[in-house]
Amino acid sequence: MPYRCAILGCGGRARGHAEAYRLITRGEVVAVCDLDERRLNTFGDAFEVAARYTDLDAMLRREKPDVVHMVTQPTARVGLMARLAEAGVPGVIVEKPVCTGAADYKALRALEARSRTKFVVNHQLRHHPRILQLLAHVAAGRIGEVRFIDASALYPMSGQGVHVLDLMFAFNAYAAPRTVFGAASGYDDINGHHPGPRAAESLITFANGTRAALQAGAGAPLITAQAARAHMHKRIAVYGTHGFVHWRMNGWECSGPGGSAQQGDHVYGEEDLPGQAGLTNALFDWLADDAKTHPNNLATSLDEWLVILASYASAVESRPIDFPFDPADDLLEQLKRLVGAGEPRA
Repeated sequence: MPYRCAILGCGGRARGHAEAYRLITRGEVVAVCDLDERRLNTFGDAFEVAARYTDLDAMLRREKPDVVHMVTQPTARVGLMARLAEAGVPGVIVEKPVCTGAADYKALRALEARSRTKFVVNHQLRHHPRILQLLAHVAAGRIGEVRFIDASALYPMSGQGVHVLDLMFAFNAYAAPRTVFGAASGYDDINGHHPGPRAAESLITFANGTRAALQAGAGAPLITAQAARAHMHKRIAVYGTHGFVHWRMNGWECSGPGGSAQQGDHVYGEEDLPGQAGLTNALFDWLADDAKTHPNNLATSLDEWLVILASYASAVESRPIDFPFDPADDLLEQLKRLVGAGEPRA
């Protein structure tokens, strides 16, 4: 029997989650839920889903979904994730970023420890076909041992910076961070739900000796002059002892021993749908077999978010932050005071 799947939140981003089911055979969308009835019906009509709810508890009780796609604003994460866990939903895909600050980070750590629900954070970029090829290339040792990673996003840290940070962890075989040294300036609260610095940079040292630089927000490199939209400027380069790989929004390149080199183009939009389907299928694999842990599981995603919090703390305290690290609950407020934040800019 296919997995019974539901979508919570029927805004624009939810369409990518739903459209991916064109490429999925092991699950089907059986219900959708949104507080806005007009948006709910528009979405339900577009994807031919008859079961529509404005009451989450009613949907969970009647439909008993195996998987819920939680496509809601970051400021609503903790409460909704707790409700889904308490209802016994086996699997949940949560849109990124999974947190906004330190207090919700700690709340989700506690939820992850006590819950049997398998939470996955929606870093579909990690599952793009081109990214999977490059990950396999690095894992096979074709650039030697990874020594340095350079990643950036023009959209702020809580917007797209989390995507390239997730790739940084993946290309470094999920090694634990050891030290973070960060800087930040300015402050925005994008759409009222994505608070954070307008520009942030981090130098990260991992336990395996790999060093990394992460830059997100104003001042990050432009990928192509033709891409006017900020979210179209993401990139990551991984340097090894014998070569490198470089991924960007519209292309890739790699080199190996002896000066061998390859490069090519891709269309991000054409990669995104199979990426979303791959992320969803990986959750089905995990539901069927506990040993097949999803690479974007909640515990790993919280490890990644702690790097961001360490970078904020480093900026506030003007010093490197060593791990293990326990962030102050009001860290985001401390950062706002540091950068002299006035009224948030939408």
